[in-house]
Amino acid sequence: MSEIRLVTATIDLVYEEVGTDTEKYELEFNEISETDEDSIGQWVKHAKVRGETNDNDAVMLNLMVELYRKIDKIELLLTKGYPKRLVLTSEAFIESIGLEHFKLSTEGFEAGKHYYGRVEIATFPKREIAFFFEAIDSSLAKIEKMHVRDEKEWGYYMTACERAMIRQMKGLE
Repeated sequence: MSEIRLVTATIDLVYEEVGTDTEKYELEFNEISETDEDSIGQWVKHAKVRGETNDNDAVMLNLMVELYRKIDKIELLLTKGYPKRLVLTSEAFIESIGLEHFKLSTEGFEAGKHYYGRVEIATFPKREIAFFFEAIDSSLAKIEKMHVRDEKEWGYYMTACERAMIRQMKGLE
């Protein structure tokens, strides 16, 4: 096995062994991805394609979209309550991540078993990411399936953690 490159990160993980009943996990996995494809997101994509956003400040547009999403979330919470998620049986703390791997701070996996998990990464905006993974050993896992947009966010988050680690090593923080 080639060397796995991991960087220090701080992420809470909830997870559960998949077993044979993968349908309920697949449903939630797809549902979490769909919540990112809301009406305002679609509208902005179409506006960009039509060239209607060229004169606008992209940062301001993103901030306005996120404010809209937050208001939409608050409205949804007030009318329907919290979104229903599967209750996953295990919790752990991820101490380091790589592009395709992550390592727990304690032992919690059985080597060779397949799991489904969710994390919330501290990016802007905060992202809830669902993924399937296989345990390599009791604390190291390989991500098997993640949505493409989430893969990009995971990579950005890993890069940000790596930059922070380098600045800290150089004594800049």
